[in-house]
Amino acid sequence: MAIKDVLSRLRRERGLTQESLAKKLFITRQAVSRWETGETTPGIDMTKLIAHELDVPVTELLEMPEHYCQSCGMMFTAPGQHGHEADGSVNEDFCTWCYDDGAYTYETTMEDMIEDCAPRMSEAVGWSIDECASLMGAVLPTLKRWREDA
Repeated sequence: MAIKDVLSRLRRERGLTQESLAKKLFITRQAVSRWETGETTPGIDMTKLIAHELDVPVTELLEMPEHYCQSCGMMFTAPGQHGHEADGSVNEDFCTWCYDDGAYTYETTMEDMIEDCAPRMSEAVGWSIDECASLMGAVLPTLKRWREDA
């Protein structure tokens, strides 16, 4: 779902007007209005601030696909991209590049994952590497591999 489809609902659920949300974000009410109508969309850093102010994960504000790798965040777009368990069964949570034979394919930190994947994401979606790194920095902590409760 696009941010325009959820922002107004989340804002109203929290008892905020466009003006009060704008004040919290240090922007104009008109900017909030344009996001809610879909005339414009906030950049990734502003989206992270909105998520913080509304106390929701940033993924709730983004047009995230229903299924994506719970390690690197890659969207599953074709057959054969899922990892496998040691018994050969498909693991629906992880991509084959991050998880295979029942284990992660390589040890890494979240920071190294971002540094490795952001340039490829940048090339694929046409954003700057910094924008991609910023997005991954917001999304990866919500994924199964990186959550503290996992």
